[in-house]
Amino acid sequence: MDGLQPQGDLLKITHRENWKIQHERLHVKHRGHEAMHAEMVLILIATLVVAQILLVQWKHRYNRSYNLVTLVQMWVVPLYFTVKLYWWRFLSMWGMFSVVTSYVIFRATRKPLSCRTPRMVYKWFLLTYKLSYAAGVLGYLAIMFTMFGFNVFFRIKAEDSMDVGVVMLFYGLYYGVMGRDFAEICSDYMASTIGYYNMGGMPSRSLSDDICAVCGQKILVDVDEEGIIEDTYQLSCNHIFHEFCIRGWCIVGKKQTCPYCHEKVDMKKMMNNPWERTHVLYGQLLDWLRYLVAWQPIIIGIVHGINFSLGLE
Repeated sequence: MDGLQPQGDLLKITHRENWKIQHERLHVKHRGHEAMHAEMVLILIATLVVAQILLVQWKHRYNRSYNLVTLVQMWVVPLYFTVKLYWWRFLSMWGMFSVVTSYVIFRATRKPLSCRTPRMVYKWFLLTYKLSYAAGVLGYLAIMFTMFGFNVFFRIKAEDSMDVGVVMLFYGLYYGVMGRDFAEICSDYMASTIGYYNMGGMPSRSLSDDICAVCGQKILVDVDEEGIIEDTYQLSCNHIFHEFCIRGWCIVGKKQTCPYCHEKVDMKKMMNNPWERTHVLYGQLLDWLRYLVAWQPIIIGIVHGINFSLGLE
């Protein structure tokens, strides 16, 4: 009976304490294997360097295929870990996002393109962008809230508030990256279909002064005409657009050039107030995180395969 007591006590301890015990056992198991660990670290560093060189060359030479494969990776890799680790909450949100985004992509790639489709596409991805931004900021604040010990004043366990912060930060960053990448693809398709934009050369249509090159609709309409009535925005190249369209094109769709003449857009001038400039920094952060989300799990898997083939544990 005494021999069964430790096992009974192990069942009664908390999940966190159980994790600490498992962690200590892992340290004991690997004690004395410093030379093997050093070899594994060298393999990891070498693999990261080689992978980085190959990815940079791929992106430089075949940018469209690189972006497409990266997007597929970001969409599929989290799904694998979600199913494997039973993260049903993430799976449900991933499913809803995928269904709505698939419909939006379907509408954006139809020919002929409906006059209302560009606005619908940018509204959806702008909503995704704003929600991801809010979730990311709240997640970061929750993490700082816990690190400075403010959770004690509200009688919240540190692990609970930290878990909430990490989850919200992950959701914000992940869906922010996904939304911007899908928005970029839809922007290319819609603008190419309308005809005033060609990523690889000259547009197929000539742009007149009263047409918005992003949505293809008149910029100014008469009282008895059907069209979009809103503020306009003129770029430094003197081309005029609906303000919502050009903001969706540049901020959401990740395009920093004029949709018609490809002249570079000054994003700082487009922001009405200093608070909006944080969106540019947030967008740059999301672009950098694409590499970690999409390729880091693949690289780590390759490293594990190399270690396994060499008999390193």
